[in-house]
Amino acid sequence: MPDVAERLGIPVNRVHQLVRERKILAVRTDGVLRVPADFISDDGVVKHLPGVLTVLHDAGYNDEEALRWLYTPDDTLPGTPAEALRGNRATEVKRRAQALGF
Repeated sequence: MPDVAERLGIPVNRVHQLVRERKILAVRTDGVLRVPADFISDDGVVKHLPGVLTVLHDAGYNDEEALRWLYTPDDTLPGTPAEALRGNRATEVKRRAQALGF
């Protein structure tokens, strides 16, 4: 979390707040809370990530399931939904996440 705070230029407690607000996703690995590096861009949190996380959670996905979905390769996207979010395919990723709830 300190690395995320440094990259974002914010205090560590604000990073924890972003996780609680589901603006970013963090998972515990070996007792350490981690945020995937792909979720942070040069400008901050990847632009459409908070919206996609909201849609996934509304569809009943927990944090680990949402993370798994974001990193599962999709033949119709350039790589994974997480990679597509960083590109110009965010609208398509949101559409697919919305379809999961139905």
